[in-house]
Amino acid sequence: MHVFSILALLVALFGGYTWLVLNWSYSSGERAGYVQKFSHKGWVCKTWEGELAMVTMPGTLTEKFEFSVRDDQVARKLNESMGQRVSLHYEQHIGVPTSCFGETQYFVSDVRVVDVPAAEKAMTPATVPPATPAAARAQ
Repeated sequence: MHVFSILALLVALFGGYTWLVLNWSYSSGERAGYVQKFSHKGWVCKTWEGELAMVTMPGTLTEKFEFSVRDDQVARKLNESMGQRVSLHYEQHIGVPTSCFGETQYFVSDVRVVDVPAAEKAMTPATVPPATPAAARAQ
């Protein structure tokens, strides 16, 4: 009987710790960019995992932001907004004990499609005129 009490206490402590780290966020914020990868994956625990490409200026290297989604409604909104610039609201949860809740520390809780800035639209490679030797010497 004593062994069962200890085992029940350990399970309760593990459950309490898991509840705490999933409901208390270390940080929260917004990231904007283009979702370039989003999938429902896992052998036993299926989770939504994605990757956001953040471009600060056209022609610069992209930074990747890997994230997890726990809410199926948010996952549906993300799937519908593929190919569009989005803003993701996320919360960072440090110390989640298993990957059954998500493979990353960053859990997206909201998605909204944002307009692409006019300057970014104007700087696409097709609209930038090629540099001429005379223009280069004038600078």
